[in-house]
Amino acid sequence: QVRPVESGGGSVQAGGSLRLSCAASGFRDMRPCIGWFRQRPGSGRELVSAISSGGTIRYAKSVKGRFTISEDNDGVNYSLWLQMNRLESEDTGMYYCAAREGFCDSLLPADYTYWGHGTQVTVSS
Repeated sequence: QVRPVESGGGSVQAGGSLRLSCAASGFRDMRPCIGWFRQRPGSGRELVSAISSGGTIRYAKSVKGRFTISEDNDGVNYSLWLQMNRLESEDTGMYYCAAREGFCDSLLPADYTYWGHGTQVTVSS
């Protein structure tokens, strides 16, 4: 069973940076898409960024140029990071690491099978 575990959230002032980490293991015989969703107060979960096993990366428009996703894996164990720079108050929310088998061709949370419990990011203005 794949169970992502996030870390690295916290509180920061606008303009600051945070780096989120995710560790996920158990991807036997899978070539997953793994990424970050966030849930802002009063909103549903939205894709922030995702990376496929082939290296294809996608970003939400609101974070492009400010956030950078990266990953490393040995085929079974995956490490995922999200470097978040020039943070804005609108980036406040719970950030989740999630994975699905196959390509990163879906923005929908319902299409991602494996979820972590989330890590809180709070940006004060």
